[in-house]
Amino acid sequence: MITNNIHYVGVNDRNKALFEGLWPLPYGVSYNSYLIVDEKVCLIDTVEVDFFVQFIENIRKVIGDRPIDYLVVNHMEPDHSGSLALLKKFYPDVTIIGNKKTFGMMAGFYGIGNDGMEVKNGDTLSLGTHELQFVLTPMVHWPETMVTLDSTAHVLFSGDAFGCFGALNGAIVDSDMRCDDFWLEMVRYYSNIVGKYGTSVQNALKKLAGVQIDYICATHGPVWHDHVAKVIGIYDRLSRYEAEDGLVICYGTMYGNTERMAEVIARAAAEAGVKNIVMYNVSKTHHSYILRDVFRYRGLIVGAPTYNTGLYHEMDVLLSEIANRDIKGRLLGWFGSFAWAGKAVAKIQQWNDESLHFDVVGEPVEMKQALTPETRQQCEALGRAMAEALA
Repeated sequence: MITNNIHYVGVNDRNKALFEGLWPLPYGVSYNSYLIVDEKVCLIDTVEVDFFVQFIENIRKVIGDRPIDYLVVNHMEPDHSGSLALLKKFYPDVTIIGNKKTFGMMAGFYGIGNDGMEVKNGDTLSLGTHELQFVLTPMVHWPETMVTLDSTAHVLFSGDAFGCFGALNGAIVDSDMRCDDFWLEMVRYYSNIVGKYGTSVQNALKKLAGVQIDYICATHGPVWHDHVAKVIGIYDRLSRYEAEDGLVICYGTMYGNTERMAEVIARAAAEAGVKNIVMYNVSKTHHSYILRDVFRYRGLIVGAPTYNTGLYHEMDVLLSEIANRDIKGRLLGWFGSFAWAGKAVAKIQQWNDESLHFDVVGEPVEMKQALTPETRQQCEALGRAMAEALA
């Protein structure tokens, strides 16, 4: 039990390699579901359908043969709604609670009609002792998303908001575990899954401002209790695109020449006083980690070779991913190389002019074939210019 007859009935997935077929899961992931046992029994969200047998066992361990009266659907993404159709077979009389858009998606995904309880922002429901309030949070990060507040126990069932990657290794609540591994996974989760929707997250936080929240029960990751304020602070900061004074240098390289430029830039930036520097080869490191650090740090320098008279593919993809997240307030420098036709530097500038709109730092550096003393000086100047901008 978490608190006040609120029970965890979720599951862990330690086998999936890529979340949504995209994002690596080195520590696995949890699909969290919760039961409130009162005069009425209320289930908050379900789990991915592959784990249904374990899910039902978890539910019955708590309530035995007692029926489930209500099922609240905060989010319709299939890793949380996937068990809906099967659950209806086990509990045919359950009343499903969602908003108008929830039921539209439910019909599309599972053929379940709109015969449940449709709620609007601010609507409430009494389970006996527990009083639930429903708060609509559209586009965090789907149009139907909402959160459910148990105003009796001061528990927020937040859907994907405040979630993170990582399976739960025995303990459920943060106060019973070491949380170190979850913090960067929370930033990676936010930047890749939610990051585009900063304005929507801010709107949701405003709706919850001033509400007493003792526990956050998200659909992924730990139940937050000791760290509620820290978790809300992380989401607040990320959704406002605030960043630390650090530098991400990411580059593509075919034969090592462009990588040498990156090394010179990094050394010059470090010597000029930048302490937080991370470097990534875009062809070796999964882009989810690079995106995480672009959200973390204010400075970004990118570089790549020309390839087929265009921009090196993996860099082109990364810049597209960064642009898609509408990140604001970053400093950008860039460099490139070519053997016989230089296009990379111009293509990176085009990305910034048309999509990124970051503040330009220093002079772009373009190298023909290999590093020369002149090119080295230009790379050093770019590193120093970024250091000065970050100071």
